Amino acid sequence: MSELEKSERPWGRYEVLQESTTHKVKTIWVKPGSRLSYQRHRFRAEHWFIVQGSGVVTIDGIDSNVKAGDTVDFAIGVLHRISNTGTEEIIFVEVQTGTYFGEDDIERVEDDFGRASQ
Repeated sequence: MSELEKSERPWGRYEVLQESTTHKVKTIWVKPGSRLSYQRHRFRAEHWFIVQGSGVVTIDGIDSNVKAGDTVDFAIGVLHRISNTGTEEIIFVEVQTGTYFGEDDIERVEDDFGRASQ
């Protein structure tokens, strides 16, 4: 069995738990005070299950508070991000469905680390 992907990011880290032709599952850790880029995808939808911490999810410009036990869904093409507004890491499990799951299927509209699409 091949080693699944793990990656450190400026906002935290992620680990791929499972990957197939129909879906990909990750655990994502976001540091307190950090947030993911405001992004959308052309080939995948996402379902997030928050397992620890609290934060704010932005979906197409609308902010909602989230905490452990909450779920959030993003259709293909929907702008989204999560911000960790708590004092501990926010951890969530992300299930991607669609036709392609590569990290290059991220269009960053806004990013705190200079990675926004031009």
